[in-house]
Amino acid sequence: MADLTTLPRLLQRNARELAARPAVREKDRGIWQTWSWREYHDQVRDLAQGLAALGFQRGDRLSVIGDNRPRLYWAQVAAQSLGGVPVPVYQDSIAKELAFVWNHAEVSVIVAEDQEQVDKILALRAELPALHLVIYSDPRGMSGYRYEWLKSYQDVQDIGRKFAAEHP
Repeated sequence: MADLTTLPRLLQRNARELAARPAVREKDRGIWQTWSWREYHDQVRDLAQGLAALGFQRGDRLSVIGDNRPRLYWAQVAAQSLGGVPVPVYQDSIAKELAFVWNHAEVSVIVAEDQEQVDKILALRAELPALHLVIYSDPRGMSGYRYEWLKSYQDVQDIGRKFAAEHP
């Protein structure tokens, strides 16, 4: 029997055995969105491969900040898939609390839900020496932001798919 002691391994099993069954549902603007176990797995895989391509390694810490959204959960499992450590924080934490947690954990990647959360990170950026990458999920309001260390969730997944094709 396979060792099913980690969330990534459980996800692999569920994607294999429950592929088409619903795994996650989210209401977006009044309409329910559903992802199957296979889709959940593929979302996590693509993000994990993108993180790996961008230098995320075993032992690195990835934080998420935002509402309870599927992409933020997928990011945490993607980090675990690479041997990383998820560090979720409350989106309503004050800046001093966020800086303390992110510095104490030596977070190198933060996945932010939206512009509001990215703005919090921008305000603290100078105080976060370990931070190398910020990924935003919701692109609304982000078109004017130009930083080498800031990438969209979609872009990181695209990087992951390209990385996987080049490194089968």
